[in-house]
Amino acid sequence: MNVKKRMGCLHAHYSNIDYIEGAFSSYDIELSHFVDPGLLQRVTNDESFPDWAAEKKVKDQIEWIGQTEVDAILITCTNYIALLKKEQLSMNVPIFLIDEPYFEAICRIQRPQTILFTNPATVSGTMNRLHEYAHIHQKTVDIEAVIIENTFDLIMRGQKEEYIKQVSNALKKMNEQRVVSVAQLSMVPAAQEVERQTSKKVINPLDTLVSSIVGQLVLSKKE
Repeated sequence: MNVKKRMGCLHAHYSNIDYIEGAFSSYDIELSHFVDPGLLQRVTNDESFPDWAAEKKVKDQIEWIGQTEVDAILITCTNYIALLKKEQLSMNVPIFLIDEPYFEAICRIQRPQTILFTNPATVSGTMNRLHEYAHIHQKTVDIEAVIIENTFDLIMRGQKEEYIKQVSNALKKMNEQRVVSVAQLSMVPAAQEVERQTSKKVINPLDTLVSSIVGQLVLSKKE
């Protein structure tokens, strides 16, 4: 008899829980969610908050989750991922980063691409990690980052419908000649909505993540 796997998920906002629960709802896995919006707010708004303090906070969070008898840990916040220093962790629990399967998908594309963001504080860390990933895997990407201005505060205030509407509108206006993707988990519903309405493919980090985790943890479908 197979023992059900258990994965701890670290989020920067409560809204991410529903996305992950929905994505894995058909698989035999137990999800435990840990949410800390405070760190993202400090990193985004407090210029006096030092990098070393943010990195220590992420390290402490991950090690705390690792002590709760999980088989794996998932980090859904790209800002937290940029702060993570895996080599400093004193644990052997597998850690899944939501952007790595996403980067893999992007690096397979040879056409010009655009990545959309709503959180300006996430752009630098994500793009640096993408270019590092491409360099390590000897890939060349023709890519630009675009910020949808004045939208991220909507999701942080709980105005999810208005947030999805604004992201959807921005996606519909994108250059048809470029491959488009969204970098943040909160943008996935808008990307899926635009795909349904326009039949235009919008790459998102959730779809790539699920297939990667299912394969690596050898998850089975629920009966």
